[in-house]
Amino acid sequence: MKLNVLFLGRCEYEKALKVQYDILEKRQKNEIGDTLIIVEHPPVITLGKHAVESNVVVSEKHLNNEGVSLHKTNRGGDVTYHGDGQIVGYPIVNLRQKGIGIKKFVQKMQEAFIDLLNDKFNINARKDDKHTGVWVDDEKIVAIGLAVKRGVTMHGFAFNVNTNLDHFKLIVPCGIADKGVTSINKLKGEPADFDAVNKLAVEYLCNSFEYNGFEIIDID
Repeated sequence: MKLNVLFLGRCEYEKALKVQYDILEKRQKNEIGDTLIIVEHPPVITLGKHAVESNVVVSEKHLNNEGVSLHKTNRGGDVTYHGDGQIVGYPIVNLRQKGIGIKKFVQKMQEAFIDLLNDKFNINARKDDKHTGVWVDDEKIVAIGLAVKRGVTMHGFAFNVNTNLDHFKLIVPCGIADKGVTSINKLKGEPADFDAVNKLAVEYLCNSFEYNGFEIIDID
């Protein structure tokens, strides 16, 4: 089976969320196959359903002054940031048809990014025993937060490529106070080719989840 891929480009969080729910419903009804939405959001802070609101360490007025919006979501996890230069992916995958549980799903996602970073950028990325995501030393480079609705995943990952890391100072990322965040740009000392990394992310996720390639789709 091929993976459908929808490239939304730069898109507001709320608009992308509506697209997500539309594809989620179609996937639940088997009207569409497994689909990965790839998007770049303007600056936004999202709070998971168990988020501690004090992990947003500045006022909403300060966020507005910084051009950062704030949204509550139904995903797992705590507080995270999305913004320019960050690849955000929303996999809409039927776990039952795929034959895996959510824990294995997260593991395969982590492995895809670990392999990508090692192979293409010589960055020694790893898993962490206590925290989800992908790490380089004690700094997170990929955040992961998922929800499962009637056996189908939604929400997903945020991969720091050329991300403005200063915006993470507005929050306690994922509620983890004693660890930092990083990006390919920070680790390599220069911006990465954002479009090229988008394509690499799709390819490595396809390989990790054993899809027979991918097919680019448009919004109906």
